[in-house]
Amino acid sequence: MTGSIRINDPCVYQEVLTNTSRFVFSRLYSQNLDVMTLFQSFEHPYPISPKYKKRIAYFCMEFGIDQALKIYSGGLGYLAGSHMRSAYQLQQPVIGIGILWKYGYYDQVRKQDQSMDVLFMERHYNFLEDTGITLQIEVHNNTVNVKVYYLPPSRFNTAPIFLLSTDTPENDYLSQKISHHLYDSNTSAKMAQHILLGAGGMALLEALDYKADIHHFNEAHPLPGAFKLFEKYQDLEEVKKRLVFTTHTPVPAGNEILNMDHLYQMSYFGRLELNTVREITGTYGSELNLTLAMLRLSRRANAVSQMHGDVARDMWGGFSDICPIGAITNAQNARFWADQEMNEALRLGDVDAIRTRKKDFKQVLFNEVADQTGKILDPDALTIVWARRYAPYKRAQLFTMDLERFHRLLTDQDRPVQFIWAGKPYPFDHHAIEVFNSLVRFTNNYSNCAVLVGYEIGLSKMLKQGSDVWLNNPRIGKEASGTSGMTAAMNGSLNFSIPDGWVPEFGKHLHNAFVAEPADPNLSEWHQDEHDLHKMMDILEYDVIRMYYENPDDWMQMVVNSMSEIQPFFDSNRMADEYYEKLYR
Repeated sequence: MTGSIRINDPCVYQEVLTNTSRFVFSRLYSQNLDVMTLFQSFEHPYPISPKYKKRIAYFCMEFGIDQALKIYSGGLGYLAGSHMRSAYQLQQPVIGIGILWKYGYYDQVRKQDQSMDVLFMERHYNFLEDTGITLQIEVHNNTVNVKVYYLPPSRFNTAPIFLLSTDTPENDYLSQKISHHLYDSNTSAKMAQHILLGAGGMALLEALDYKADIHHFNEAHPLPGAFKLFEKYQDLEEVKKRLVFTTHTPVPAGNEILNMDHLYQMSYFGRLELNTVREITGTYGSELNLTLAMLRLSRRANAVSQMHGDVARDMWGGFSDICPIGAITNAQNARFWADQEMNEALRLGDVDAIRTRKKDFKQVLFNEVADQTGKILDPDALTIVWARRYAPYKRAQLFTMDLERFHRLLTDQDRPVQFIWAGKPYPFDHHAIEVFNSLVRFTNNYSNCAVLVGYEIGLSKMLKQGSDVWLNNPRIGKEASGTSGMTAAMNGSLNFSIPDGWVPEFGKHLHNAFVAEPADPNLSEWHQDEHDLHKMMDILEYDVIRMYYENPDDWMQMVVNSMSEIQPFFDSNRMADEYYEKLYR
């Protein structure tokens, strides 16, 4: 491009470092020149609202921005994507820092018998811009080169996002692999990914001369960045001034615990000695709990629903020296997720238009079902969708545990019910994959049931827009937030849920949702499952199915209530604003 300056020219690189001002950066950006050359003096390429003064660096392992950018696995990424969209809409001085995953999470495909298979496909993105910046980090006492890519705000209407990659020819093969697979199952590779995100992210901020007032770690993956802050300031209180933390899971398995010696060998702690790490994290055993370390290194932390806040404080409250844990309920970006035509019909009070739009969306979804499974579903029939990660506590197969009753409901010709399951297990979680496969075998016996693959942003939208009911049946207390039901409600789908995560803040039984009385969490898992199965089956048979077919006006009133009441509180603009009010202040 005419007038461009390449940062990989060493003479120009030094000139940029010494002479470029933020004002020059802004001028060049507005003149639409090659601003990749001037990232060493980064400023936001959109005007900042005077309401938001603090500069935020937001670190996250995954970002669910768009179907085309496959660097996400599920809920954590969808949340980060909505946050970045709202930061852009509110004109907040926020930048995102993540990793450019060469193979993404994985592509969910089928084997010959329709069971699940895992495909890793190399990705190339012509809409990402190469900044020309090269960073260096230490992994296992070896120097690893890091390339930096940029997702400009104009591409998907997000805050600026920088993505780190080790997939460069200068690195050896093991170093290149660090940025290959999101959530690598190998422990050493996982540690290296944390180092890339945390330490690499901190090195990027230095290279950009981006003086962040607050570093927001979305989950504990960027923990090595906290150790870099301590290296810089040599004072725990100075670290805490600059660090906040969002914890997402009340499930013990979701809070990683790693061996201290292994971490030290992997250069996880940077230049810090092990005794210093033990002192500042309060860790004196052989293992480091990453979440607990973050709670001791941060100024504030937030859970992701009010209910999760109570669970998190109970879970961690017995440990000394942790920061306060508040609660900022997750939300999703309505401008991205909600159908605007349906919203306009809601504004005009045109219930018939909402009903017609829903039927159109059902046909689009059923075309996808037919393409994947060969089954043609009925757009007039009640359609229930369960779609989320196949984790044991989410209980994808719950209704199949009462085969006789479920069979009777599925074969009722007068009041037909259609079920669709979708979701992506961890690619090497063989138990979760077997749950998927067992549901495939189950649906082979029914023309009105299907299991879909490819549960990513595109299919997620399709399912939420095309479903009548969005099913959510985790064991109580295990779902920190569970935001998929929010975007389903934005698109005229009624939540049918256990009152876990965000649901107690929204769902009112027979008003805007179907909410089941949960089991006592002190019961055994078997007894919890039995209780919830029968309660939810009763609601399905006597409330959901009956209302859909016998009282369609009551059904549509619930749809109107749900769509009206899901916004604005569960729009991520509220969440992004609340971060400034409650977490960053």
